[in-house]
Amino acid sequence: MPEETQARASGASDAAPTPQAPSGPGSGPRGPRGSGGPGGRGKFFRRKKVCKFCTEKIDAIPYRDVKLLQQFVAERGKIVPRRLTGVCTTHQRRLTRAIKQARNIALLPFATQH
Repeated sequence: MPEETQARASGASDAAPTPQAPSGPGSGPRGPRGSGGPGGRGKFFRRKKVCKFCTEKIDAIPYRDVKLLQQFVAERGKIVPRRLTGVCTTHQRRLTRAIKQARNIALLPFATQH
């Protein structure tokens, strides 16, 4: 009897150990993830965004070119951030200035109409 209490206290038991689910990143209730990245969405390659103005060597961004500026303005009238458009920092500043100039002379709307 004292041997049983010592065995229980030390954590050893005569019963077979129960299999545990693997723990760690990527293993969950739905099974292990594939090598396709987070969520197991498969192979997806995101291209590095390159500044449109640098590749076309445009120095001055014309505020009168509405078609060009509308590519960088969202549907609601917000200026799209550079992490989404891929424009470099210096050209994003110039683009912002040109969009604001175009808004002030009513070439671009400040916001959409309801």
